[in-house]
Amino acid sequence: MQKDIQSFESIVGLHIKDETLYSEYRNAMKGLLEQYEGGFRYDFKIAETLKSETENPINRVFLIYFKNQERKLSFFADPEYQKIREKYFVPSVASTTQIATYERYMD
Repeated sequence: MQKDIQSFESIVGLHIKDETLYSEYRNAMKGLLEQYEGGFRYDFKIAETLKSETENPINRVFLIYFKNQERKLSFFADPEYQKIREKYFVPSVASTTQIATYERYMD
């Protein structure tokens, strides 16, 4: 019996250089993210990284989810999202590290 996909999830690490601008990014993209059936399950500010497979420093880790991979791809390709990203994300984030991406299945 095939299980149904519950969500498509990614764990991402960031190095944020401007917390205020990054908060504005999150606020600006929230409504659009919800339109694409997405959201955040976890969000952490990291004080110390003990082990990392990247040279990029990480001070924020979050889990972002979508109903499926197609919704994720559509969200990040949306012209409105691209405008928000350029205005807030690009100047506030020094680096991005993709830690994991996976499909979560229903039992």
